Amino acid sequence: MTIEIDHTSLSVSDYEKAKRFYGAALAPLGVAVLMEFPMDGGSSVAGIGTPGKPFLWVSGGGKTLPRVHIALRADSRAQVDGFYAAAIAAGGTDNGPPGLRPQYSQHYYAAYVLDPDGHNIEAVTHTPPAPAKPARRAAKATTAKAAKKPAKRAAAKKPAARKPAAKTSARRKPAKRK
Repeated sequence: MTIEIDHTSLSVSDYEKAKRFYGAALAPLGVAVLMEFPMDGGSSVAGIGTPGKPFLWVSGGGKTLPRVHIALRADSRAQVDGFYAAAIAAGGTDNGPPGLRPQYSQHYYAAYVLDPDGHNIEAVTHTPPAPAKPARRAAKATTAKAAKKPAKRAAAKKPAARKPAAKTSARRKPAKRK
């Protein structure tokens, strides 16, 4: 049996600001505000997640204390980088730029941003970087093979038939014979 956290909730000091922040910051991870509805007492709540499954609920009503740390799994290092850039642009505060954190594990690549209420939001991937593409073969071998192919093709081709000359509009009179 696998145990996972199904969802978590955050109470924030400025609901609209937090909703905008999370909507923008988490977009590179494929996460969006999925639903929103009013709560008792005049506050609202937003369900944030991937299509069909909100996993983070943000509601107005005051700061959650103590501050929390939420780590969201990314599929790639590019998504971690995208999260960081989007979160900073949306008003977050740097709490650790994208990079390897080998103290946690060999391929732990993460970025940390403080949300408007000071919660530490992290995007992390454990996927190793893609392997480098192999270098191309030496130009010598490729050039020698390429030089042989056109010569064989040229020998196999038949000479092109000559096209008749284009007719001119002025007619020529045949030359008179004497």
